[in-house]
Amino acid sequence: MVERYPLLPLRDVIVFPHMAIPLFVGRPRSICALEEAVAKDKMIFLVAQKDSRVDDPEAEDVYSFGTLGEIMQMIKLPDGTFKILLEGKFRGRIEEFIREENCLFADIVSYPEVESGGTETEALMRTVGATFEGYVRLSKKIPAEVVAAVQSTADPSRFADTVISHLTVKVSEKQEILESLNASERLEKLLLLLEREMEILQLEKKIRNRVKNQVEKSQKEYYLNEQMRAIQSELGEKDEFKKEFLELEKQIVDKKMSQEATDKALSEFRKLKMMSPMSAEAAVVRNYIDCLVSLPWREKTRDALDLEKAEAVLEEDHYGLEKVKERILEYLAVRALAKKIKGPILCLVGPPGVGKTSLGRSIARALGRKFVRMSLGGVRDEAEIRGHRRTYIGSMPGKIIQGMRKAGVRNPVFLLDEVDKMNADFRGDPSSALLEVLDPEQNCNFGDHFVEVDYDLSDVFFIATANSLHNVPRPLQDRMEVIRLEGYTEEEKLNIARRYLISKQAEAHGIRKEMVVFSDSALFEIIRHYTQEAGVRHLEREISNVFRKVARDLVKKGKLIEKTILEADDIRRFLGVPKYRFGVKEVEDLVGAVNGLAWTEFGGELLTVEVSVLPGQGKLTVTGKLGEVMKESAQAALSYVRSRWSELGLEKEFYQSVDIHIHVPEGAIPKDGPSAGITMATALASALTGKQVDRDLAMTGEITLRGRVLEIGGLKEKLLAARRAGLKRVLIPRENEKNLEEIPAIVRDSLEIIPVAHMDEVLECSLAKSRGRKNEENPLNRYAEDAVSH
Repeated sequence: MVERYPLLPLRDVIVFPHMAIPLFVGRPRSICALEEAVAKDKMIFLVAQKDSRVDDPEAEDVYSFGTLGEIMQMIKLPDGTFKILLEGKFRGRIEEFIREENCLFADIVSYPEVESGGTETEALMRTVGATFEGYVRLSKKIPAEVVAAVQSTADPSRFADTVISHLTVKVSEKQEILESLNASERLEKLLLLLEREMEILQLEKKIRNRVKNQVEKSQKEYYLNEQMRAIQSELGEKDEFKKEFLELEKQIVDKKMSQEATDKALSEFRKLKMMSPMSAEAAVVRNYIDCLVSLPWREKTRDALDLEKAEAVLEEDHYGLEKVKERILEYLAVRALAKKIKGPILCLVGPPGVGKTSLGRSIARALGRKFVRMSLGGVRDEAEIRGHRRTYIGSMPGKIIQGMRKAGVRNPVFLLDEVDKMNADFRGDPSSALLEVLDPEQNCNFGDHFVEVDYDLSDVFFIATANSLHNVPRPLQDRMEVIRLEGYTEEEKLNIARRYLISKQAEAHGIRKEMVVFSDSALFEIIRHYTQEAGVRHLEREISNVFRKVARDLVKKGKLIEKTILEADDIRRFLGVPKYRFGVKEVEDLVGAVNGLAWTEFGGELLTVEVSVLPGQGKLTVTGKLGEVMKESAQAALSYVRSRWSELGLEKEFYQSVDIHIHVPEGAIPKDGPSAGITMATALASALTGKQVDRDLAMTGEITLRGRVLEIGGLKEKLLAARRAGLKRVLIPRENEKNLEEIPAIVRDSLEIIPVAHMDEVLECSLAKSRGRKNEENPLNRYAEDAVSH
């Protein structure tokens, strides 16, 4: 009898009758076949593919014989695939392969199981059972319970199907057993397969035993060789290590280490003499003694105490940076008066490219000391600082001790670069390990896990660098003297380029400095339109780019001695379209748009705050990827404006009929901080009253609910940003007036800086000036009329 069933092609799997098996189904046609089967009677025809790599099989890609199975359970997984549990029922043969649009079907001729028996069949069953039991013992991959289950099966057909389903043979061989309809014939084929597999397993066992014997022989030879070595040592033969031991002992005695370190080294040396020189433990002890001996315990360099010479070195290497230079000269002055002084611990904080790392080298040169740099970027293991204990394989001292070994003296300038880029994980917190290193009261007894004795770091001049202190733990900040390096002004960048960068790049490109002359307009063109940074790293990169273009022109023309003078037009020709806008501000005074000033790790930025008033029900929307602090500043600004409704000429309940949207452009960049408070309040007041804001005005300051303007940070960077944008007036908190002394005179003179203490002063300065234009009608009147009409 022929019946039609959904068809499920299987890869590398043969399902036999009475066999329950879980499967994962993910191909669209297979999923459709499952759904068709579940919708009908849960019966589905299971057939193996001839090639498992075929993803969409045709009739010639599957075997003709398979098993009709029943779906016992079906679960849909989160990735869209299905996990099903099937039970084979009986054999079947494909009469016709039917391929529909989304599903596979087949007309099946079924072959129900036929009871069979007889003496010959019984004998075959016993032989197969005994052979299978031996196979299980050799394989050790099949549970012993399977043997008991097989032996208890009386039906020959089911017996054969159960045994073959547990064998690890090829799919084609299992398929041959499946296509055998006669139970006796099936048992004979199964017996041949079992005997072949038994021979393979016995051969594998023989190979394993042979390899094991070879390994044991090698170990025995090693043990005998060690015994021979010991006998030869006792007889005084081949004592090649005796001279080396004598030299090592002399190094320990002559090194003049601390008493604790000397005692420890001699103790380890006595252990080393008792060990076999070729043992792994001897190598660990030898490395430890070498580490102790190679450390600088008393070696020091003499500081160059000539202040004028040190100042000349600092000025030669870096332009500006007066605070750091002053601190170094102060240290040298005290060092000249006091014989014993602990090494200072400085932390240079500033944006990238201002010269923090190179300043460390310059300080070492000015002091006449060795220089060691240790990068902490990405360090997340406490053992990187303190070292590994010697119980670990491959243990070594931490980077502090390694740096001291590299320096060779106990008073180098030690630069801890990128101290704000450390992280903590399950291996410990490296910033906590630095607490002892950077504490002047503790680092005289620094303990490294590998060294195991105290080491004195009090003479080391530590310099840490960071872009920001936000990621530096407070206890670590407390141990360092923080010196902030602000960004450079345009004039400072011009001087740096002329003094250092141009000559450096000319030498790097094989061009004499006098052959290429940059005019002021050319350098300002690069600074303003091709870089946007607080430091000079990108400026140096663009100057290098110009030198490459000039070198190409010189070589191409063959005029290697011709002098080239570069103007702004030449820069645009070499570097292409300008990358950044300079001095771009609004072309007219606007309502609800105010220039704010922001501080970033890369310098100051101009931040425009926009406010739009819409008909609504009092909803406040804040957009622009703002942080929590900035969102709270927006709420505080709105609360202040609501509290001043009368002074601003607004209705008392004005906010109930409008929705307010505050947006800060460049929405892909995260922004946070409280210093945009007065900017948001001014933009709100402008949008609600319809009064324009002076386009030449910028402001920064935190606002309170009572309208007080609080102090902010990063004043220099913000004023530089205002000057770079071509603005004329800047409102700053009155509490920051004291910081104006630190602002370069050229910046102070180019801006009208107005200190304010209250929001009323801010509104008076920003909204009172209409610049001869008619202010817009108050938008609230229109929205209020609309609300009344509705």
